[in-house]
Amino acid sequence: MKILRLLSKIFLFKLAFTFLYFQNVNTNEPVDIWSVEKSESNGEIKQNNTTISNDSQSIIDNLKVDDLNSLQFEESLIKEKKYLVGLFDPDENDLSIDMWEFSDGEKISNIISKINKLNLSLDAKNLYNKLILTNALPPKNNFSADKFLKLKSDWLIKNGDLDLIEKFIINNKEEIDQDLLKFFVDKNLSSNNLNKACGIFSNIKLLDSNDYLSMFKIYCYIYKNENEIAQVQFDLLKESGFKNKFFEDKFDYLMGYSNETDQKISEKNILNFHLSHLANNNFQFKPNENTSKLIWSYLTTNNLLINLNEIEIEDDEKVISIEKATHNGNYLEKDLLNLYKRYKFSIGQLLSIEDSYKLLSKNQSRALLYQGYLISKDTQSKIKILKILKGSFNESGISNAFDTELVRMLDKLDENDVDNEHMEFYRYHLAEKRNKNKKIKFNNKILHQSKLINYFSDQMDLQRAEKELNKMLKKIKKNQKYYFSTKDIIVIESLLADGVQISEKYKQILELDNANIPTDIQVMINDGEIAMILLRLVEIIGEDNIKDLGTESLYFILSTLNKLNIDRIRNDIIIKTIPLKA
Repeated sequence: MKILRLLSKIFLFKLAFTFLYFQNVNTNEPVDIWSVEKSESNGEIKQNNTTISNDSQSIIDNLKVDDLNSLQFEESLIKEKKYLVGLFDPDENDLSIDMWEFSDGEKISNIISKINKLNLSLDAKNLYNKLILTNALPPKNNFSADKFLKLKSDWLIKNGDLDLIEKFIINNKEEIDQDLLKFFVDKNLSSNNLNKACGIFSNIKLLDSNDYLSMFKIYCYIYKNENEIAQVQFDLLKESGFKNKFFEDKFDYLMGYSNETDQKISEKNILNFHLSHLANNNFQFKPNENTSKLIWSYLTTNNLLINLNEIEIEDDEKVISIEKATHNGNYLEKDLLNLYKRYKFSIGQLLSIEDSYKLLSKNQSRALLYQGYLISKDTQSKIKILKILKGSFNESGISNAFDTELVRMLDKLDENDVDNEHMEFYRYHLAEKRNKNKKIKFNNKILHQSKLINYFSDQMDLQRAEKELNKMLKKIKKNQKYYFSTKDIIVIESLLADGVQISEKYKQILELDNANIPTDIQVMINDGEIAMILLRLVEIIGEDNIKDLGTESLYFILSTLNKLNIDRIRNDIIIKTIPLKA
């Protein structure tokens, strides 16, 4: 990795000084190794009356002036660790340490603001992760180093990947954003994963100024039966002026100093809620719409939620809260559907579902539609009802409450019985499930489906790819009816960008077009603004999966990556989108 290479250079530099030092260990005078003059008599170097051998001088000579300047600069960067907070070395994804340096901070802020409003697809998130979490210098203009660090933490919190956050915190233990650390411990506590939540404190140095994290750490010592350490930490916190009646009450109770504790349940934060639960043998809590997601999650993982069989279905408000909780992952979809089965509808309503559901409240209409699906016999009726039902969930902003079960229901239907009107709906919701385990299918009669694709997954070297491409072009030249598709052009241009050479006699048959790269991106390519370009690509991909983008959009994205020599990211996209899979 690049940082390791820099460290090895610095090590060599310091080794030279050490070597010189031991050569001059018997002298009492300070040595200035840069003040040198050559002795005319013996060809040795004299340095403030100190003689340096030719072997020593050869070491210094090998350290060129530009290398020394570079080392001094790079060593200063390593000391300024806050500039290099991240997870990935730039070389891992063909990026560079200075990819943000010359971009304007205001433009960066504007595009990030747009990205934050999008529900990024998995593909867009993966690209954004590689960009944001790569070690790099902050922009020089209108974007402070602190803001640059905050950008990384904010994205990790928004993305919510706890494994990624844990790695980030441990890798950057000296520059930890307190909001990120709080998010990590809170989320793990809400998921009843106290080992993870408490384990992170053993890997970092906690700032004393954060009372909440200090309380959490003290509780963790109690959780791990390290009460003596908990007491020391608590005393130190108190000496700093800490006052918190609720926590002090629970601390005394958990340490065994008191048999009584306030039974009031605190929802101020997830730690307070957890301590309230621990200190109350008859703990009961009914969440509502204003209950935080963390507490909902805590109730779910600790089996503290009310049984849906006990819900009164006449209470629309309560049922709607259950629907929202299901959308947030706190109840299983199948449990919500079983709740819908408890509704009682007339024969008339069940026989005229498409008209009757419109006259009911949202939750009752969804119950009627689901029961209608259950009693329908033919595929046409079932898929028509499922489409209306899914639309109802979407309109109410609770689409995740009917996602997994929808796919399961559609998968039971015979595609041959689905009419054209509902085919797009059918295929759209089943696409991810059905494409997930598909393998690449090769067809050597079509260039972008041929074994040339193996080059982009590191299963074919450049020399072999060059040979295979020329062989295919030879066949294509004989077949004058062959049409070069955009995907063919993408494969050819990517190979050419990597250094593949094609015979002059085949160049005339190629139908290479210029990708329609947006003007603003082309300007950034000319200016070498790699990070800004990748931000724009994240914005363009947005909420779409890369495989669902049009071929023209795909073409300009891959052409852009070719121009920037970002081969690893390009290859990932090619493998995901270009070959035929079956």
